[in-house]
Amino acid sequence: MEYLKEEDPEASKILFTGLDGAGKTSIIMVLKREFSKIAILSPTRGAQRRVFQFLDKNISEWDLGGQKSYRIAYLKNPSKYFDNTEIAIYVIDIQDKKRIPEAIDYLKDVIEQFKELEIRPPIYIFFHKFDPVLERSAYNEYSNLTLNLKQDIKKQSEYKRLYFYNTTIYDISSIIRAMSEILLTLYPKSELINKTIKEFSEKLGAEGVVIIDDNSLQIGSYFKNDEIKTILDSSTPYFLTLNDSFKVAEDKAKIIKDPENNVLVQRYDKYFIFKQISLKEGIPPYYLLLVKEEPKYNKEDIESLTNLLQEILYK
Repeated sequence: MEYLKEEDPEASKILFTGLDGAGKTSIIMVLKREFSKIAILSPTRGAQRRVFQFLDKNISEWDLGGQKSYRIAYLKNPSKYFDNTEIAIYVIDIQDKKRIPEAIDYLKDVIEQFKELEIRPPIYIFFHKFDPVLERSAYNEYSNLTLNLKQDIKKQSEYKRLYFYNTTIYDISSIIRAMSEILLTLYPKSELINKTIKEFSEKLGAEGVVIIDDNSLQIGSYFKNDEIKTILDSSTPYFLTLNDSFKVAEDKAKIIKDPENNVLVQRYDKYFIFKQISLKEGIPPYYLLLVKEEPKYNKEDIESLTNLLQEILYK
């Protein structure tokens, strides 16, 4: 993930909070594709701030360490930590059942600070560590748990702007999907981007298309049906990781890609075309991932889409 060096007072503030050990920092590491660091993460100390670009907006990401001493400090100085929040992401470890009441209590404290500061940011609650093994071995138990938690949180907080996601680092697409949908709420041109991608898909005969930025976030998409959506959502991390592997190989072995910089893979009896595209000089690249029943496509159509996205985003 590309970070800007200096804090930007105009940036949109995204707040990650919750108890220690909930998985806030590991979610951020997944988006950065720094998987090797997740296993050796130490508890976040205090408030860690980073600024990155999403589309043409600067995002100020605040990762608040969740240890009790830090939480007390945040609540004593709410204007420093909670003020100007545009989006709050509250992470709950649903496998740590003993601490769920503590997590709910702290969530109520956070909501109270927002009310005191007279701000009403949407709060996206991640029921985190909803790992695939749980879906196989204890799906009903954890589904009922999250359903009851939703009801209890809504009832206890009476906060109107609450939204819920099940996430896990073992299904990277669950994090990419959640974060993409959340950040796109800040961007008024997202509907125009999706309309442009839909028209491109229909012209090319593609069953689905996603445009991804260098932060692993989808900036726009089109899916013919829910099956294609599921396939593309699950395939996005695979292609991003594959592309990162190519970058490492190029750096170490001086490998040169073909002029079109394309990757063609056959999966699920369909053809996936993955292509790096540049929308503006001096910023990280974007990535086009499309799925078709045959591997043919027109280079000119992709160039046309690139030009349209440039017009929408940067002109």
